[in-house]
Amino acid sequence: MSDTFLTLAAPAEAQFKEKASTFLALAAPAASEAEARAVLAAREKLHWDATHNCSAWLLRDGVRRANDAGEPGGSAGAPILAAIEGAGVTDCIVIVTRWYGGTKLGVGGLVRAYGDAAAQALEGAPRLRGTYAERIAITYPYAHTAAVMRAVERAAAEEMEHGYAPAGDAGIVRVSVPRSRVEALADELREATAGAVAPEREGETVLYRNAGSGSAYS
Repeated sequence: MSDTFLTLAAPAEAQFKEKASTFLALAAPAASEAEARAVLAAREKLHWDATHNCSAWLLRDGVRRANDAGEPGGSAGAPILAAIEGAGVTDCIVIVTRWYGGTKLGVGGLVRAYGDAAAQALEGAPRLRGTYAERIAITYPYAHTAAVMRAVERAAAEEMEHGYAPAGDAGIVRVSVPRSRVEALADELREATAGAVAPEREGETVLYRNAGSGSAYS
């Protein structure tokens, strides 16, 4: 599993017409199937007058869904899902709403229209880069404060919280450390403190950074 992934920071829309049919696409973040279904239900309620509300979503745990919502099989949900996969994002739902304009597009035309609408919405959506991390607690004698802080900084730790040990003669710092750097942090702490300090793993988390739009990272 990669240490990082891309997802959406906020929803985005795209709209166009094809042979009198209007296609309106929404790309939105969704971290679970429950969230994805809630976004879809809200969209269906908002656009109750639409001919179709076709959708697809892709989650970090590998779950993927595609729904043609009454369009010919494979003509809507599959190209929407393909657009999500092509954008390289996850924890994401795309819904393409269609108002039929009276002219049939054929299966090939529908595949292109739904795929293009999804891709345009995804292209306009801001990105977040997620990094798998672990929450780490480090208890240290005050004499090792400088060494601990240097090690934590080199480990690219974030979400730092300072505290005190119950006995009052030591400090505690809790940080979130990218998963790939946890072992290096433990090694550096042991070496810098002659084995007096060792990190304790408290659980998994995810760190998010802005990644611009499209696939660019900043």
